[in-house]
Amino acid sequence: MLVIIGTIRLPAHRLDEARPAMQTMVSASRAEPGCLEYSYAQDVLDARLIRVTEVWSDRAALEAHFRSPHIADWRAIWAVLGIGDRKLVLYEAGDARPT
Repeated sequence: MLVIIGTIRLPAHRLDEARPAMQTMVSASRAEPGCLEYSYAQDVLDARLIRVTEVWSDRAALEAHFRSPHIADWRAIWAVLGIGDRKLVLYEAGDARPT
């Protein structure tokens, strides 16, 4: 299992404009084979900070995600929306267990 945790930043005044593109990205990603979790969340203390959480079943699923049309569309509008300061970290994890 692969877990990606991180953040992206965008100008707070662009959030309403970015929201439909983020919703499309999340919905399309969640529908992909091997996607176990995919979410974006606005930080409650910093309106410009979007927290990213992804969980993938394996490397093949993640690589397919990177080649998907919706990720290409999402990346293509980053400059328009002012999205920057992208900090994502990939972790390899074992099977999920309740805590």
